[in-house]
Amino acid sequence: MRPPKPLSLPAGSVALPSSGRRRFVQGMTALAAVCASGLPGRAAWAQPAGPEQLSGTTFDLVIDELPVNFTGTPRIATVVNGRLPGPVLRVREGDTVTLRVTNRLREMTAIHWHGVILPPEMDGVPGISFPGIAPGETFTYRFTLVQSGTYWYHAHTLHEQTGLYGALIVEPRVADPVVVDRDYPVILADWTDEDPLQVFLNLKKMGGYYNFAQPTVGDLLADVSRAGLAAALEKRRMWNRSRMSPTDFSDVSAATYTYLMNGASPAGNWTALAQPGERVRLRFIGAGTATYFDVRIPGLKLTVVATDGQAVEPVEVDEFRIGPGETYDVLVQLPDERAYSIYAQSMDRTGFARGTLAPRAGMTAEPPPLESPAWLDPIDMMGAMAAMGSLPDMAGGAGPHAGHGMVERPARARHARTEYGATTDMRVDYPRDNLDDPGTGLRANGRRVLTYADLRTIGGSLDAREPQRELELHLTGNMERFIWSLDGVKLNDAKPIHFRKDERLRVTLVNDSTMAHPMHLHGMWSELESPQGVFQVRKHTVSVQPAQRVSFAVTADAPGRWAFHCHLLYHMAAGMFREVVVA
Repeated sequence: MRPPKPLSLPAGSVALPSSGRRRFVQGMTALAAVCASGLPGRAAWAQPAGPEQLSGTTFDLVIDELPVNFTGTPRIATVVNGRLPGPVLRVREGDTVTLRVTNRLREMTAIHWHGVILPPEMDGVPGISFPGIAPGETFTYRFTLVQSGTYWYHAHTLHEQTGLYGALIVEPRVADPVVVDRDYPVILADWTDEDPLQVFLNLKKMGGYYNFAQPTVGDLLADVSRAGLAAALEKRRMWNRSRMSPTDFSDVSAATYTYLMNGASPAGNWTALAQPGERVRLRFIGAGTATYFDVRIPGLKLTVVATDGQAVEPVEVDEFRIGPGETYDVLVQLPDERAYSIYAQSMDRTGFARGTLAPRAGMTAEPPPLESPAWLDPIDMMGAMAAMGSLPDMAGGAGPHAGHGMVERPARARHARTEYGATTDMRVDYPRDNLDDPGTGLRANGRRVLTYADLRTIGGSLDAREPQRELELHLTGNMERFIWSLDGVKLNDAKPIHFRKDERLRVTLVNDSTMAHPMHLHGMWSELESPQGVFQVRKHTVSVQPAQRVSFAVTADAPGRWAFHCHLLYHMAAGMFREVVVA
C-alpha cells in the first residue's frame, strides 16, 4: 500500500471541542457528494459498504486497497473483500475453519485472530509466529474453534489503522442461553487521513502533538472565578511540580481522527433495526487503534452479558468504557417506536462515533452533546497515596466507584533497576488496586457506569490451582519522547518472558504512567483477580488504569512463541511489547 501524503493541520481547525464538530461537518460534506452523484454509496471514489456476513467453515479473504472518503478528502483504506470493516465471519464452536488470505498490497501484511485460542503458527503476528503474508501470496489459516462468543480480527501492522479489521462471531455448539430477536456486531474504530507512520513520527516529535486540551490561562481564570485563587492554584500544584499535564491521558484526538461505527462516520449514521419489545444483542468491539470509547444509548438501560467472548453474570448499567482490543455484549430493548442514539464518545471528549437503534430505516436520533474534557485526578498519578492522609477526598469523593476496595496500607511497588533512566519519566511507589473505579471522565457523572468489579464470569475459573509463581511487570514510558516499554525496556532491547509449560502463574501489572493501557496476551486466557486474589473475570485484554496495579492468573498450556503487548497501536510500535515463550 502507498499511503497518502501526510496532511498539515490548519491553524484554528483543531480547537476543542470544535474539532469533533469539524469532523462531523466534513463527513456531512462527503455524504452530500455521495448523494449528488446519483449512485447509492459511491461518488467519484468508492465508499465503504459496511460489514457483510459470511458463514461456514471455509473462507477466501482478499486484502486490498479501496478509495474512501470520510472527511471530504479522498484517501486509501486497507480492506478485506472490498469492505471496511471486513466481512463479519460467523463460525461455530467445535468446527475446524480454513481461511485463505490473499495479500494484494505492495507490502507484507497479516491477520491476527484476536482472542481466539489456536496454534501459535496460526496467530498471525509477523516476526513472532510467522513471517507475515508477502505481496501476492496467499496464506492459509486453519484451526479448530474451542470457544464461543464475540471476537474480531485485525492486522498486526499499521494496516490496522487504515481499516484492516472485522468481527468474528463464534456461535456456541449448544443452544445459546441468551436468546435474542436481533444480533448486531458494532465495531468502534478511528480513522485518520494522515499516513499512520506520520502519526507515529508526530508523536515521537512531541508526545502531546494531538492534545489541544492542555490547561490554559483562561482555564486558570475560570477556576479562580469559580472556586477562588487558593483552590485554583492547589488544583494545579501537583501537576506543576511533576511537570506533567492533567489532560495527558490520550495520545491521538479528533484533531486528526474521525470516529467510525461499523465503517460509518457520525454523518453516515449506521442504523440497527429492531421493533419495540424485541431483545437486541449489540456486540461492541473496541477496534480503536488509539481510542477508548465511552458507550451509552441515552434513554435505555444496557445489560452486559459478556466480555471478551466470555459470558458474565448480567449487570445493568447506563454506560461502559471499552478499550482497544476489548469486546462487550449488551442486551437492549426498544420501549416504543422512537429512534435512540448509539453514542460512543472518545475518552478525551474530542469526538464521537454514533449510530441509531430504530424500528425503521431512515429514522434518526440526535446524539447528545460532547461532554467537557476531564482532568486526571490525583489517584491517576499517585495511586493509593492519594487515598491516604493528605488527599482523602480526591479518591473517596471522586464518585460512587472511585476509592472503594483500596487496601488501607498499600503495598509498595517493586521497581526494576531498568525503570530508572531516560525511557521512564514516572514511577508509582504505591499503586492502587481497586477495580471499581470507572476511570477518568466517568467518575460522578450521574450515570451507572460499568467497572471490572461488576464483571463475574459464569462458571468461574478454568483452573482451580493456586499460582505457583508470580511475575511483576511495570508499564512504563517517557511521554514527551513517546517511548513506551515494560520495566523501562523497549521490545528491541528486551529478552523474551518465559513461562514453563502447564504452570499456573500470576502476572501483576503496575501502571507507572498517567495513561490507561489495554494489555493483550495472545494464546492464553488472562483470569483477572480481585484485590484479594480471588478470580473475578476471564479476559483476553486487560485494561490497566493510571497508577493502578492489577493481577491475573495464567495457565501456560499453549507451547510456542506468543505476543504480549499494549493494544494501543502506537504504544506497541514504540516498544510496549514482549515475546512470551511457553516451553
